[in-house]
Amino acid sequence: MNRVGGKSNTGEGGESPERFKTQPNGDSKRSAIKQVASGRFGVTAWYLTNADELQIKISQGAKPGEGGELPGNKVDEHIARIRYSTPGVGLISPPPHHDIYSIEDLAQLIYDLKNANPSARVSVKLVSEVGVGTVAAGVAKAHADHILIAGDAGGTGASPLTSIKHAGLPWELGIAETHQTLVMNDLRSRVVLQTDGGMKTGRDVVIGALLGAEEIGFSTAPLIALGCIMMRKCHLNTCPVGIATQDPVLRQNFEGLPEHVVNYLFMVAEEARGYMAQLGIRTFNELVGRVDLLDTQAAVDHWKADGIDLAPVLMPALKPSTDTGVFCQIEQDHGLEVSLDATQLLPLCNNTLQTGEAVQIELPVANTNRTVGTTLSHEVVKAWGEQGLPDDTIVIRLDGSAGQSLGAWLANGVTIDLKGDANDYVGKGLSGGRIVVSPPEGTGFSAEENIIVGNVCLYGATSGKAFFRGKAAERFCIRNSGAIAVVEGVGDHGCEYMTGGRVVVLGAVGRNFAAGMSGGIAYVWAPDRDQLEDNCNLDMVGLESLSDLDFYELEEVIQLHHDYTESDVAARLLSQGREEMKQQFVKVMPIDYKRILEQIQNASPSVSAGSAQSAVRPGLS
Repeated sequence: MNRVGGKSNTGEGGESPERFKTQPNGDSKRSAIKQVASGRFGVTAWYLTNADELQIKISQGAKPGEGGELPGNKVDEHIARIRYSTPGVGLISPPPHHDIYSIEDLAQLIYDLKNANPSARVSVKLVSEVGVGTVAAGVAKAHADHILIAGDAGGTGASPLTSIKHAGLPWELGIAETHQTLVMNDLRSRVVLQTDGGMKTGRDVVIGALLGAEEIGFSTAPLIALGCIMMRKCHLNTCPVGIATQDPVLRQNFEGLPEHVVNYLFMVAEEARGYMAQLGIRTFNELVGRVDLLDTQAAVDHWKADGIDLAPVLMPALKPSTDTGVFCQIEQDHGLEVSLDATQLLPLCNNTLQTGEAVQIELPVANTNRTVGTTLSHEVVKAWGEQGLPDDTIVIRLDGSAGQSLGAWLANGVTIDLKGDANDYVGKGLSGGRIVVSPPEGTGFSAEENIIVGNVCLYGATSGKAFFRGKAAERFCIRNSGAIAVVEGVGDHGCEYMTGGRVVVLGAVGRNFAAGMSGGIAYVWAPDRDQLEDNCNLDMVGLESLSDLDFYELEEVIQLHHDYTESDVAARLLSQGREEMKQQFVKVMPIDYKRILEQIQNASPSVSAGSAQSAVRPGLS
């Protein structure tokens, strides 16, 4: 796709950093579109920086409203490394994004991603359905640069058969409604519209444009050009032509070449040019929304269409004024130039970005300052690579109440120490940095009895450390896959879908704790073990007593929490006898994760349980 000036899409599974390197012949395997889905697999600061487009996948055309699951037998070491998970343990993609419950939340995620890579276009993937035009209008108002409307005929071969046959709607219905709605509300000129879902020919491309799309997506057809025979066995790891499999024997059957896809797409383009010439159209933008150029009579009169009124689909968009744009002509204003990063942090860190010299910054912060530290992290990894900078190279001391997404995708070498409190999404996608939030001195309340950070903190974190002196609200550390976090109590759904890292809870947990948790370990202070059992979702985890090695790790983390936050809870625990303190904690251990650790240990009897644990996911060391 890079050869022909197109864009390939990573999908939700992340992408190996090896693909970011240019090959000796000048080719690049890097996917220009990096997808950000509900599972947040492998979504790091480095991943986001290496993109031309960041796509928020709300849903998928072939299985709208459903999540996904990658069976454990397909999660080999390579996939586990990219997704920051455990080999052999299945991975769950939840149906919703846990940081999107409204258009306002979506606007925040769009803003977050724009901060994470200001030069990348931010896209939102929707599916063809009744009312999608209204949703798309909200997405355009949320400042998306690009909207994709996916149809039911495409999508993954691993979709359930019932979904493939009975879910979703054709792309034609969705793109027509979306284009008409956006034009009617004078929003069409702000966004690029794309559609996909079983596109095969140049004729499909031209029809897509006439119904309102500027860009067209292909997936199944290029796969067939590479040798796919549509066995619909993608989820079984038994693809006979070596495409959708990790089996090394079957992969040897793959005979596809880049030239096959290039040739196919050139033929599609040539056919599309032929139709444009017949219509007397010179540029692709002139095609957009020209439904009057469609010859529909034969289809309308066909006996199969009896009783179906296609007029709403084929209706020209109603323009509120003569100068209303019908394709993208205006760039969205994301307001990045007034962010705290742009006005304060980047100028103060300019020398550090060039030389690596340490710097310390003290600033006030208000809840209008959103996504603090994210653009700075983007510049750090852009200048210094995936590894970032040494710990504490950039130390930012903030005072006040921080807005949403404090420290989102914070890179290695950047520390944010906040005296105050913070809104939702603190440490979203944490990528090696350190975040400390504690009350200011002289506060007249007990920190451990009050919420200090909001909902969905550390969602999709991949590495780094976070210490919160106080409670967190709901969905703390959901989909954490590598960060170490300490908090003094959590609301409902803590550690949901977690796949790695360590979480220490020095207080009570809410309902449904550890639901879908398949990796990592949580240590919970639970003098009343029965209460923890009542609140813990035990479908995929077990509750265990701590071993000496577990306690050594736990004690080290709590000591760090005390050092960074001066926590009274940590001080009380550390002042107790070691055995007394050990008895008060419960280890929440995923069942499949424990099985893999035991397999590693049994394969190498000389390997200790702790070493096996570190082999799967490094700990503090």
